[in-house]
Parts: sequence; C-alpha cells; structure tokens
Amino acid sequence: MPPLKQGLGSDTSEFACDSIRYWWSTCGKARYPLADFILLLCDGGGSNSSRYYLFKQDLQALVNELGIEIRIAHYPPYTSKYNPIEHRLFPHVSRVCQGVIFESVQTVQELMATATTRAGLNVFTTILDKTYQTGRKVAQDFKSNMKIIFDEFLPQWNYTAKPESQVI
Repeated sequence: MPPLKQGLGSDTSEFACDSIRYWWSTCGKARYPLADFILLLCDGGGSNSSRYYLFKQDLQALVNELGIEIRIAHYPPYTSKYNPIEHRLFPHVSRVCQGVIFESVQTVQELMATATTRAGLNVFTTILDKTYQTGRKVAQDFKSNMKIIFDEFLPQWNYTAKPESQVI
C-alpha cells in the first residue's frame, strides 16, 4: 500500500476565502447574476472564527477583489449543530466514505462527488492545490482602518464586508 499523502494545505482564513472565491467564480456568479451580496453562515471556530481578525482582513481583500458585499452570520460557539449544511450534506458524504481507506486526496474528492440523494443533492468537489501558510498575523493597522461593518445586534457574530469602493 502506498504511503498516505498529507493534505495539500492548512485550514486557514486564506483557504476559507479562496474557497469562497472559487465557488463565486465557478458557480455562484452564474447562478445568482442579480445578487448584490453573499450571505455566509459560518461556524464559530476554525479558520473563519468570529474572533479572528485575520479572517476579516482576508475577507475584506476578497470583497474588494470580487466587488460584491459579503454578509457573515456566525453561529455562536457550540451551536454548529443547527447549521443546515451539517444535516443536509454531511450524512450523505459520510455514507459514501463509509469503510473506505483514504489512499489519496483524490480518492476522497471522487468519493464525495458521488454523494447524491433522490431529493436532488449533488456534491461538487475540487482541490485547491495551494500551500497555505500558517502563523500569519493581521496587518498592524487593519483593526483601526478596517471597513467591516458590525451589526447592532450581536456584532461579535454578525457583520458585513463591503468593497472599499462602496464604503461611505
């Protein structure tokens, strides 16, 4: 049996934003041509944690590039079980991967892509073949100059990143 390959990168805020960028450019923009914002429901931890200013910094760079506002709604800590994606997607991905030895990232990708349901779920997968650097720090002046607009209600979990050209 060949040795198992390690993942292609790390779960970083840059990876999260690259994933959003990939989805928007390959699928979202065509499916939602009239959209003037993207709503993302995010878990409370991981690379897109509500507490990480590095995610907010990468998110701001992303919206500046895409030219579309991204609204973030974080689930509070320990409540990700209420995320509809966990109930609609994960059981089916787990089912197709059950009992399989993962010999490569491509094996996982191919298996996940076979997850379907009679109700119409189809899973699309890709591999972002990039090494993501860990240990990055927020730019020194980002917090004082950031263009992130926090909601009045639960601002620690709800905020909007607007392209800098739209910020007044």
